[in-house]
Amino acid sequence: MLDDFERLIRDGRVHVIEREGTIQGILVLIPQEDAMLLDNVAVAPSAQGLGLGRKMLKFAEAAAVDAGYRLIRLYTNEAMTENIELYTRIGYSETHRVEEKGLRRVYMTKPVGRVIAQ
Repeated sequence: MLDDFERLIRDGRVHVIEREGTIQGILVLIPQEDAMLLDNVAVAPSAQGLGLGRKMLKFAEAAAVDAGYRLIRLYTNEAMTENIELYTRIGYSETHRVEEKGLRRVYMTKPVGRVIAQ
């Protein structure tokens, strides 16, 4: 909650899904040296169960590829076991756990883009 959302919006890092003039979901993507960081993904309670979260995750992966990355990274709270299970099911692998900003975070990555046969 301490992120500088004004700067993130100004820098084009915040992506919004709207329906009928109401924000249904947000996604924050931050380019890093070796991967695109999926910093935040959230769906409004009234829009949960409509597949918007998965749609935003696919958008994030496509945006990472478009930006030239081969890897997307995210983190979630260690207590959010449902998130960890979901991310694992869709191809993310846990890389490490760390305490940051008073939270126990689980970092995960997923390869993105086309795999070229050799």
